Amino acid sequence: MEVHQSAVILLLIVCVSFSTHAQPQPPAEIKPRYLKFLKQHFGPDMSEQKCDRKMKSGITGPNGVCKDVNTFIQANSNQIKAVCGTGRPQGGDLFKSGQQFPVITCKLKRGSRPPRCAYRGNMSTRYVVLGCEKGWPVHYEEGTINY
Repeated sequence: MEVHQSAVILLLIVCVSFSTHAQPQPPAEIKPRYLKFLKQHFGPDMSEQKCDRKMKSGITGPNGVCKDVNTFIQANSNQIKAVCGTGRPQGGDLFKSGQQFPVITCKLKRGSRPPRCAYRGNMSTRYVVLGCEKGWPVHYEEGTINY
């Protein structure tokens, strides 16, 4: 089998392209909190109908109880991370986005108990306030800052 020089060059260009466009990674001490944040609040393909399924994927309150409320931001991870770099400081490590994001808020239905936690989804558009550490989102601050 004959390998053409142009095919090898193309392969090298593709490999270099992927390595130069790789996403930056959070520092090791922040990574667990960032990954937890993504699991709980990153929802680019989230919908109101997916609340039950998404919440059952391991999003719980303390001691495994049904979490009362959880919000998913419908944006890509770069847009969410940008809030930590370009958002308006709100005190401490909190930053408010300069633009509104579509969000899905999942609220626990009355009478739900573990393991049968049931949720109702609601879509809205709002500014988000995030807790950031070294430029990485690690906390979604919900309902504590007036807009």
